[in-house]
Amino acid sequence: MIGTGVIQVIGGLIIAAAFMQVAVLLYGTWRGANLARVQQGLANDLLRRRVDAETLSRDLERKKTTATWSGVRKFQIRDKIIEGGGISSFYLVPHDGKVLPPFQPGQYLTFNLRLPDREKPLVRCYSLSDSPLQTDYYRVSIKRQGPPPKVPDAPPGLSSSFFHDSLQAGDIVDVKAPSGNFFLDLSKHRPVVLIGGGVGLTPMISMLNAICDAGAQRETWFFYGVRNGDEHIMREHLEALEAEHENIHLQVCYSDPKDDEVAGEGFHHSGRVSVDLFKKTLPSSNYEFYVCGPPPMMESLAADLRAWGVPDADIFFEAFGPASVKKTAPAPDATAATGQAVTFTRSNKTITWDGSQGSILELAEANGVELEFGCRAGSCGTCITAVKSGEVSYVEEPGSLPESGSCLTCISVPKSNLALDA
Repeated sequence: MIGTGVIQVIGGLIIAAAFMQVAVLLYGTWRGANLARVQQGLANDLLRRRVDAETLSRDLERKKTTATWSGVRKFQIRDKIIEGGGISSFYLVPHDGKVLPPFQPGQYLTFNLRLPDREKPLVRCYSLSDSPLQTDYYRVSIKRQGPPPKVPDAPPGLSSSFFHDSLQAGDIVDVKAPSGNFFLDLSKHRPVVLIGGGVGLTPMISMLNAICDAGAQRETWFFYGVRNGDEHIMREHLEALEAEHENIHLQVCYSDPKDDEVAGEGFHHSGRVSVDLFKKTLPSSNYEFYVCGPPPMMESLAADLRAWGVPDADIFFEAFGPASVKKTAPAPDATAATGQAVTFTRSNKTITWDGSQGSILELAEANGVELEFGCRAGSCGTCITAVKSGEVSYVEEPGSLPESGSCLTCISVPKSNLALDA
């Protein structure tokens, strides 16, 4: 027979086992409930951030609509800061003291510059280089442009030299309202890759600052390409953004590092920004890509991104300086035909359109015909030229159509034989 003590022990074990099962069940229930609360909290946080982003985007658009201006407005240069690498930042405040309208990160300002030796204002566009959530000033960061490498005897850039050599804090400049179709939509949540080459950093830093200022958690990679440390500007600011925001990933490339510059010490990669580097660094190609830099860089990146399987709808690029990036050729149709004669009547030149240039402006430049231009994007209106005969079509949608009998040469191509008053 089993002793009473043994029975008591067995009974105790059975009771203990039952308590353990109850405890495990209760723990599992508590753990599941706690996990559900955490998941619900994360979902609520994500929803709140999305609502905040949508609200921010609508608020920026509302303020832009109510506070913007037409024509030119006078701005005072509050500060002029030398950044290095031949780049200076100009902080602009409205001379009338009134409120500044917001802008979309990536947009630009159009300047009417009154140079002492020119009868007409020189029109040039420069990207805004700070967050639109910074409402005390506008900032543009401008690189001094020397002669073209292939024409060393040519004069340096007129507008950049004027900014660097003639304009100082306290001076007044005429500015048109922010514009441009190259910008980051702050209401979206897809991960993004920002790519800046040289002074192409400027719209990228506006986008990057806006993402951080808005508290957005969208995954963001910033690839910044320069020749060496002498051109690496805003280094401390960029490194601070990466350190303070876990969703920000900085990748700096030196294409021609100096002898004492070693990858891993102040920069990440020796070589140019490339899609091969993206393939090694990014977990996939499922990003929106924003690119600004020298046209050859943007053209090669755009082609390689497409070859990697990135759809055109996810590739955005912006040119800077005197040359525009070549857009992807439109599908062949009646407006894309070649063989039209384009006559510049005042220059007494007739050129056959062969489709190798992206616009009438580029055709003129390639053949020694001088046309005024500013934004090269159909927004500022500087390139408006009278059409004496013939028709044009537009390769991009203009900010506003010019009056009948005129065309925007920077974004138009000949639809028939064409004669222009130029």
